[in-house]
Amino acid sequence: MPAITVTNQPQGTDMTTITKRGNWASREPGVILVFAIVFLVGLGIVSLFVYRKWMARKAKKQSFQTA
Repeated sequence: MPAITVTNQPQGTDMTTITKRGNWASREPGVILVFAIVFLVGLGIVSLFVYRKWMARKAKKQSFQTA
């Protein structure tokens, strides 16, 4: 059994033409914009909750020190 088998592919076929891919992000800029906006809004909401928890913890810590 030979290690290399001969196929009926054209001679010009190499790895660059086989693995050639299109740029999906450049064809769909609106979708990328929506993903970015959703990410920023989600990040803002999460940071707001973290900030409120941090301020509540800070206020609770200061109330223990003054009492």
